[in-house]
Formats: sequence, C-alpha cells, structure tokens
Amino acid sequence: MARHVFLTGPPGVGKTTLIQKASEVLQSSGVPVDGFYTQEVRQGGRRIGFDVVTVSGARGPLSRVGSQPPPGKPECRVGQYVVDLASFEQLALPVLRNAGPSRSPGHSVCVIDEIGKMELFSQPFIQAVRQTLSTPGTVVLGTIPVPKGKPLALVEEIRNRHDVKVFSVTKENRNSLLPDIVTCVQSSRT
Repeated sequence: MARHVFLTGPPGVGKTTLIQKASEVLQSSGVPVDGFYTQEVRQGGRRIGFDVVTVSGARGPLSRVGSQPPPGKPECRVGQYVVDLASFEQLALPVLRNAGPSRSPGHSVCVIDEIGKMELFSQPFIQAVRQTLSTPGTVVLGTIPVPKGKPLALVEEIRNRHDVKVFSVTKENRNSLLPDIVTCVQSSRT
C-alpha cells in the first residue's frame, strides 16, 4: 500500500495549488503538516522567479531571472533562472530534517513541493528527501515533474518506489482530485 503521495503534471497545471489545499484540509482535521512549497514570483505581469515558502510561512528566493550567483559560488541555472542554493537550503533543509513522528498519534505529513531540477542542485536536499521518505511515521505529500528530456535520478527513484502513489494532474481532473489526495494521505497515516 502507498505510504507517500506525489502529484505530477506539466508546469502551471495546479500541482502546488492542490498541495496547498490538501495541506489546509489535513491541518484543519488535526493532522500535523510541515514542509515547503514553491511559489511563482511575478513582477509587472511576468514571472521573474520562484520563492520557497515553508508551511509555517517563512519565505526566501529559490530562483530569479538572470540574477548572478553569490561571489565564489557555482552558477546553478535552469533555463533563464539562476537558483539561490543557499536560500533554498536554509529554508528547506530544516523542515525536512525536523520531519518525523510528532507527539500526536498517527503520522505527520511532510510537504515537498517540488522535487525538480532547481531543487536537485542541492546534494544535502537529495539526502534529506531520501531520509524523509524512509523515516517511520512520516508521510510525504510532494510534487515531481513529468518526465522530459534526461531523467532526473531522484525523481525516477521516487516514481518507482512501491510505497508511492503518483497522481497525474491535468486541467481536466485538477478540480476533482482533492478528495482522492486527502483520502490517500489520511489512509497512509493509519
């Protein structure tokens, strides 16, 4: 039976929105939820990058269009976006490392949105994701990109795990998936 729940689908289809809605439903029913999601940053109507936002509300840059990496740091670039590894790791790693059985009965839920190219520049992040997936008492609710081009090793590893249920999000089904996602996570917690 699946213990972890991941959403996949093309960019902009609504994966993050579904993760946020599922988190709210779970939290309002008393489930401990922690983790992070990525959010578009727009300026003057166009996307200029992404922020990483923790469930508790802390926020920092994940990437920006054409920004320069800090001096002495390697440039991690995905298309037009330069990834701010230090900012990402400062926010994402503590919430992953703190994931685990909470004081309340049942399992806790750790949101990881997203495990994609930008995030995978971070080796400590890759290790923390693997650790979180193997932590007893933790259910991961995450997102992974659709396979495109060269496979991303960790993404394929997750997709092929026997304890992972992957929902494919489309424009047609995105408004009806929420109850299924919540039910799947809740049944993973028992």
